[in-house]
Amino acid sequence: MVLSDRTIREELARGRIIIEPLGKGCIQPASVDVHLDRELLVFRNSRKPFIDDIHQDMEGLTELEVIPDEQPFILHPGEFILGSTLEDVGIPDDLVARIEGKSSLGRIGLLIHSTAGYVDPGWRGHLTLELSNVARLPITLYYGMKIGQLSFQRLTAPAERLYGSPELGSKYQGQTEPTASRIYRDFPHRSY
Repeated sequence: MVLSDRTIREELARGRIIIEPLGKGCIQPASVDVHLDRELLVFRNSRKPFIDDIHQDMEGLTELEVIPDEQPFILHPGEFILGSTLEDVGIPDDLVARIEGKSSLGRIGLLIHSTAGYVDPGWRGHLTLELSNVARLPITLYYGMKIGQLSFQRLTAPAERLYGSPELGSKYQGQTEPTASRIYRDFPHRSY
C-alpha cells in the first residue's frame, strides 16, 4: 500500500521518515519532492576509455564537478552522470521507498535512475541519482531544482535485517554525496 500525503506527514512528524531539509510544498498527494544537490560525478572517458574490470575500484572513472549558484550544468545527449539528492533521507524498518523522476523532466528526456530506484528499510543518507539524457538536445540542470519524488510503501512486517546491518555488506549507507559504484566490494577474495 502506497502512503498518502496524510500518512507521510504523520510519519515525518513522528520522526520515522526523515527528509532533511523538507522544502515547503514538497509533500504531494502520494510522494515527496526531492531536489538536486550541487556535486556531480562526471564520467571522463578521455582518461580511461572503458571499464576494464568490475572487480576493481572504479572511483577513478569520474571527476567531481560542482554546479555553481544560478548557473546550469549542461547534460548532453547520451551523457550519463551521477548526482545526489539535496535531502538526507531515512527510512524506518517497516517501509520501503521508491525514487522516480518528475514527469515534466521525463518529458524532455531526463531519467534520474537506471536501476537504483529502490530504497531499503534502514537506509539513511543522500540518494545517488543516475542521471541520463535520452533526448537529442542538451538539458540544463540547476542546483536545488526539483529532480524527483519519493513514494513510500508499508511492508507486511518490519524487516529483520535493515540496510546497513553489518551482515548485509551494505555499500552506501550514510553517503552524503554522489557515490561511484562499489560493486568491487562484492568480490572481496577473487582468485582465479
